[in-house]
Amino acid sequence: MPQWTASDIPPQEGKFAIVTGANSGIGYDTALELARAGAEVIVATRNAPRGETAVARIKAAVPRALVRFEALDLGSLASVRDFAARIKASQGTVDILVNNAGVMALPRRRLTVDGFETQLGVNFLGHFLLTALLMPRLMKSEAPRVVQVSSIAHRRGRIALDDLHAVKGYKPWAVYQQSKLAMLMFALELQRRSDAGGWGVTSVAAHPGIATTELVANGPGNDSLMGRLTPIFGRFFTHSSAAGALPTLFAATAPNVARGGYYGPTGFREFRGPPGVAKIEPQALDVTVAKALWAEAERLTGHTFTPAP
Repeated sequence: MPQWTASDIPPQEGKFAIVTGANSGIGYDTALELARAGAEVIVATRNAPRGETAVARIKAAVPRALVRFEALDLGSLASVRDFAARIKASQGTVDILVNNAGVMALPRRRLTVDGFETQLGVNFLGHFLLTALLMPRLMKSEAPRVVQVSSIAHRRGRIALDDLHAVKGYKPWAVYQQSKLAMLMFALELQRRSDAGGWGVTSVAAHPGIATTELVANGPGNDSLMGRLTPIFGRFFTHSSAAGALPTLFAATAPNVARGGYYGPTGFREFRGPPGVAKIEPQALDVTVAKALWAEAERLTGHTFTPAP
């Protein structure tokens, strides 16, 4: 079977897409290829200079690109609400929402402005609220699609419902694993609710394998053990940011994705390789925990997730 590449993305003319964290890494490559395929793309990130630079780079690569920057800080519920309000005021529909932005394994426990542990707040809760607020616009699309970017780190993740914010003890990787498991469970539960409620949304998840991005520098740091080992061993188990973006692009655009599907690289341990179906660990399929997590996310964000305008 031929390997799926960015050239296989179907034409996206007339579609409106939002990619969070699109100023660098797989978010940037996702936004670039969506724009190249003809979609109108929002580069949604908190850093305005870097967001504008990303837009300029995309326009340089694709002169006809319909792309612009919009400020979005997923560590602030107020910023998420402001962003969603601007989108709803300017757009009749949202066709593709890629919840990509994230932070990884911060060495010390930090809190968002709303008092959430930062990895949970940025990676999951901010995206939960964003998706909820944009649902009315998604439902106006002919074929709306929401992509949650998870990680192979979900394999060892556990949802600590009694200590989601790691107050009792902060372990950087365990908290990151929890946040990425939460993203995958969010995708699966959103599909279940879409099916039950007739929302018409295709909810999928993807992961990039181990891609060369700025996550290590912005998380554990280049001086960390992971930061020191990656340049030495990286060529054996990592791939480029562009390659890492392919599962996300497949999930966002391929006509044959499964509702509630999960996609990632298909090489050894899903570290790298062409995109295809990824393995979902059993804990991600726990519907009881997923419902409890959903309810807690609604409580923490102060927003009941309904498709009403």
